[in-house]
Amino acid sequence: MKPEMEFFVEPSRCIGCQACYHACSECETHRGHSMIHIEYVDRSQSVQTFAMVCMHCHSPTCADVCPADAIKREADGRVMTARKPRCIACSNCVLACPFGVPKMMSELDLMMKCDMCYDRTSTGRKPMCATVCPSQALYYGPREEVEKLRKRSRIVNQFQFGEQVVTTKVNMVIPREAPSDIVDVTAAMHEPPTGRTITLNVLTQNGGG
Repeated sequence: MKPEMEFFVEPSRCIGCQACYHACSECETHRGHSMIHIEYVDRSQSVQTFAMVCMHCHSPTCADVCPADAIKREADGRVMTARKPRCIACSNCVLACPFGVPKMMSELDLMMKCDMCYDRTSTGRKPMCATVCPSQALYYGPREEVEKLRKRSRIVNQFQFGEQVVTTKVNMVIPREAPSDIVDVTAAMHEPPTGRTITLNVLTQNGGG
């Protein structure tokens, strides 16, 4: 029996190469549009980036707020792009998603988002983004394999936004020493940047000449 394949995101490994962004646009169901967001953690303090894919929530807010019932969650847990015949391009899902994932494609009058490369994964292949990521910030494989590769990390799939906890199908890999099994997104937004501080001493020549 083959082990269950899962999707893992490890933001600290992202190198900002945008390979995933461009590979995503090659997916036939996306019509040449990338469904991945490349974000900066704190542009004023760091060049650190992370790739934001759909987290495929167990109770997807995007589907809950859709008045046309255009967004469906499959039996395997993945949340699909809006169905073209039903989507009314109201953008409710875009505004409601806590992760900021759905994209309203105005030229198509359709919400589109990452569906974990359903056309590929349904036939046993890896998602395009995970296939091309050189640093394995996006990874698709058995949980046991990730645990073996990331012995100093642990896997979580719960995220807290204020008083709301969101459980997801996609997993995040975080440092083992992290204080909680829940990623407190709201608190993290107000934390000062951590890590090394580099001070540049500028030497100037006194007296002109």
